[in-house]
Amino acid sequence: MAKRVFPLSKVYGLLEPGPVVLLTTAHKGKANIMTMSWHTMLEFEPPLVGCVVSNRDFSFDALKATRQCVLNIPTAAMAPTVVGCGNTSGRRVDKFESFGLTRVPASLVGAPLIAECYASLECRVADTRLMNRYNFFVLEVLKAWIDPACKDPCTLHHRGRGVFMVSGETIRLPSKMR
Repeated sequence: MAKRVFPLSKVYGLLEPGPVVLLTTAHKGKANIMTMSWHTMLEFEPPLVGCVVSNRDFSFDALKATRQCVLNIPTAAMAPTVVGCGNTSGRRVDKFESFGLTRVPASLVGAPLIAECYASLECRVADTRLMNRYNFFVLEVLKAWIDPACKDPCTLHHRGRGVFMVSGETIRLPSKMR
């Protein structure tokens, strides 16, 4: 066997769950953007998404208080903006203004959509039982928006420590329907 021991601190990069998203919140008159890659689908219908938002992040308090957010999915073309939002604190900076992003009012939640992202998911917090222990929120997607002009988006996937992968070719394989 040619395998070798792999550092546990790097396991995240092997199991990275999905595209990097820009989580938006709005609380006390201030909208914020947080770059997030720790999320996973939990259920198909209704769509449930589990995500980790550190209690040290500015977005944590807004999400906890309002129980609403939007998951905005950027394309790889937005990589510098995605990294910039992730390396900047919303406590000190208006990220919409600083990164030239456009707020779009959501229809069911108070947090804004980001116009430049190819998809946006309006969410409400459905379960906080793991929030105090793991900073884990369960979100129910209430409404989904997608840019029909973006036919085959390339998304960013975080591999850890400033390393990203861009999604590749889409393939279709036979699948059994239930």
